[in-house]
Amino acid sequence: MTETTGTSETRKSVIDVLLVGNPNTGKTSVFNSLTGLRQKTGNYPGVTVEKKTGIVTGPDGATLRLHDMPGMYSLTPKSLDDSIAREVLIGEADEELDIRLIVVVADASNLNRNLYLVTQLIDLGIPVAVAMNMMDNAVSSGVHIDLDALSEQLQVPIVPVVASRQQGIDELRRMMFDQIGPEDRDARPAGSTGSAPSSVSFAERFPRRRLLGGLLDEALAPAAAWFGEHTNLNEVAQTSEALRVTSSDQALQTWMEGRQDPSCKEDLKRIVEQTRGRLDELQVPWRMLETILRYDQIDDLYSRVVREDRDVQDNLSVRLDRAFTHRVAGPVIVLAVFALVFQSIFSWAEAPMTLIEDGIAALGAFVYQFLPAGMLRDLLVDGVIAGVGAVLVFLPQILFLFFFLALLEDTGYMARVAFIMDRFMKSMGLSGHSVMPLLSSFACAIPGIMATRTIKNWKDRLITIMIAPLMSCSARLPVYILLIGAFFPSMTILGVFTLQGLMLFSMYIFGIVVAIGAALVFKRFFMKDAVPTSFVMELPPYRRPSLKWVLLQMFERAKVFVTEAGQIILAISVVLWFLASYPQPDDYDSMTSRTRIQQSYAGQLGQLIEPAIEPLGFDWKVGIGLITSFVAREVLVSTMATIYNVEEADETSVDLRSSLRSEVDPETGEQVYTPLVAVSLMVFFALACQCMATVAIVKRETNGWKWPIVMVLYMTALAYVGSLVVYQGGLFLGYG
Repeated sequence: MTETTGTSETRKSVIDVLLVGNPNTGKTSVFNSLTGLRQKTGNYPGVTVEKKTGIVTGPDGATLRLHDMPGMYSLTPKSLDDSIAREVLIGEADEELDIRLIVVVADASNLNRNLYLVTQLIDLGIPVAVAMNMMDNAVSSGVHIDLDALSEQLQVPIVPVVASRQQGIDELRRMMFDQIGPEDRDARPAGSTGSAPSSVSFAERFPRRRLLGGLLDEALAPAAAWFGEHTNLNEVAQTSEALRVTSSDQALQTWMEGRQDPSCKEDLKRIVEQTRGRLDELQVPWRMLETILRYDQIDDLYSRVVREDRDVQDNLSVRLDRAFTHRVAGPVIVLAVFALVFQSIFSWAEAPMTLIEDGIAALGAFVYQFLPAGMLRDLLVDGVIAGVGAVLVFLPQILFLFFFLALLEDTGYMARVAFIMDRFMKSMGLSGHSVMPLLSSFACAIPGIMATRTIKNWKDRLITIMIAPLMSCSARLPVYILLIGAFFPSMTILGVFTLQGLMLFSMYIFGIVVAIGAALVFKRFFMKDAVPTSFVMELPPYRRPSLKWVLLQMFERAKVFVTEAGQIILAISVVLWFLASYPQPDDYDSMTSRTRIQQSYAGQLGQLIEPAIEPLGFDWKVGIGLITSFVAREVLVSTMATIYNVEEADETSVDLRSSLRSEVDPETGEQVYTPLVAVSLMVFFALACQCMATVAIVKRETNGWKWPIVMVLYMTALAYVGSLVVYQGGLFLGYG
């Protein structure tokens, strides 16, 4: 992505357009449709909030730089994401942008709430346009909007859009370029906030409050003057911010935190207190005053531009929610849905998994026969192909997991899962705001931990960060699939489920249960004064999923897994091959393959820690895997594959599952790995913190090493004790 530059006389700047909207309005779908693959991801300066930008190309070849802002409900920030979006919008951000247009993505089926943010943004003085998304949902709900009348009332252009079907995207793109126009594409001074609209009194803008006359304008004038002196806001925006800080302690605190001069802060606080006192004298309730005034304006607009068909108000979403969000049926349905998901992961992925396995075996045999005997051939066959290939075999299961998660999200069902979990967590005294970060952690703990920024209470956020890695992420899936596929038969239960699918499902439930228990311990003993905050969430209507969007999400997540995990696996496979192949003493050729690997560097390391892990049912080979997998969980699979391929040392590629099943102790003749050992190992991986990237992100989010170290220590201890109880308990009960 490049920016056009030139001489000082003909210089053109990159034109910035902001894409803004409430959460769950389809804003990201609109962004993806407008920008395609011309996107890049980064962070806002000085913070860890993700920033997505993309290039939009117009009919004449001109380009705009589109910024996908964090979802927000209003300009009064409730989280770090909200604060960053607000700073960019009002020109207080560290990054200088030449903002020419704000495109607000609004949900047509929930117009009242969406218009609240629209009216706030109009007050900023930057040109605003509205992409009215989900028009199909509005019509199916019996809501008919006169967009021409609404556009005339708001004095902003409105384009109807159904982003999931690509409807209206071309019209939206043309409208964006029309609003800017070729004559307005020259650079403007940095920090310019657009053409300020003429000042309009609040008595005129909020018609149902005309009884206040000029008294409201008069009361807000001192605060508006402060904003005129200390900011670059236009006149209408100054009065709007004056109303906001008068109505909300949070808004006032946000502005004060953004000022460096103590006297400036005190002036604002004093002026706002005086304004509130004046409104008290007028018997005008100042608390939530902005909300009251804006919704008066919105209700007036709504009555004039919207027609509701009451006969279809009880639509499909309402009828489905009677079952899906029911106190008893809801949780049962959630369990059944996810049990079927994990059942499908095993059933549907078997065929492509076999194809990949055969392909990797053929590749290994080809390289073995093509290259002459020597270090390079051994490295490629036993190290790279065996190690990386062993993990790629499980790519179909990972793809299916991401497919089902994206499908449930796009239909709107994941929001219902969050609603049910919120109710359960609040009953245990935990924060409902933890729900979405924990659900995100099923794909990967890193975005789940980053999503905790929406939690306002620091201690609630910290608890969520500490338990997010206990959610079974996609990196654990290859380990679960390997062990379940190797040691548990594919027998049918209740005519629908298989034992393998239920075993996989139980590992995910196990992680959730332990996470909730850990959260209760943190709350009771370490963060006693953490008070759960209220959690308000929106249940979007059920939608027909977009196969294109679902597949795009699946491949994007899989791409991240393959590229990031693949690099780690490749590096560790090469290092591990060396450790498993050397040293080579003089009598190396006369040694058996088992003796060679036992006396290798890797074997010595594994045998060194074997006494500590033997009570868990693990031998020295698993010990090597435990060490390497602390970098990334899925490395266990590649580690075991490399060890067994080095031990076999011929052209036949090792089927890892068969090797684990057939491994026999040469001294006792007993099977080394049993179903009990497999369960013990899965429990260890479910509880241990085996991901350096997660540790790094926790360090960044908590601004220090204290909590990452605590997390690693408590999760490792939990994993050891959990595996010890499972294995020794199983032996006691005769399952050895």
